[in-house]
Amino acid sequence: MCGRVSVAITVSDLKIYLDKTYGIKEISKDIQLPRYNVSPGQSVIALLSDGTKFRCGLIHWGFVPPFSKDKKIGYQMINAKSESLRDKKAFKGSFETKRCVILADGFYEWQTQQTSKQAYRITLPHKGVFGMAGLYTIWHDEDKKFFSTTIITTNANGDMSKIHDRMPVILSEAEAKIWLDPSHKDLDFLQQLLKPFKDTLNIYPVSSKVNDSSYDEKDVTYEIKPIIEPFI
Repeated sequence: MCGRVSVAITVSDLKIYLDKTYGIKEISKDIQLPRYNVSPGQSVIALLSDGTKFRCGLIHWGFVPPFSKDKKIGYQMINAKSESLRDKKAFKGSFETKRCVILADGFYEWQTQQTSKQAYRITLPHKGVFGMAGLYTIWHDEDKKFFSTTIITTNANGDMSKIHDRMPVILSEAEAKIWLDPSHKDLDFLQQLLKPFKDTLNIYPVSSKVNDSSYDEKDVTYEIKPIIEPFI
């Protein structure tokens, strides 16, 4: 699964990345960075496309299906398994028409050994921003619209399998643009993008402070000596 992410960069760095990669010149003033420990129920940075241009903004992490009676269900739907998107009523419509990309420069996962857990931070080799496949939805609360998202997961690749059996779908920049394009309606084709990351990952142990969703300091990204036997 994917239950924590980081965007440990400055707003200026994000603007440079978005301009270079997606031609986005303006971003929401609500985006405040860096964020070292973003958890479900908080806002993540998402990319959308209308087919002609890309947009970037904040969206609630915790998918609330349109038919839900209570948006609290979003806490149970922070991830969506890639294998069952077309089978789940909650996700099928969004898979067809409401795809997004969630930006991060890292995510966290926990390795369990008996009664102990060790948190790990996972980044790409370049340690920069990357996109994760996501879905978004619009939930109506009387006359208000509530936008929310889920991060799609797939089977862990070789590196991740040492600590967990699932991982977020990490898209290349080319794949992200395809995923975002609303003109792509072939679900079999889109499903092929939802595969384990093919390259190596940078994985290292971090402090248990990351367990606290209210803690958002830089030291949660620092490598530490693991409290349990390393997975490597």
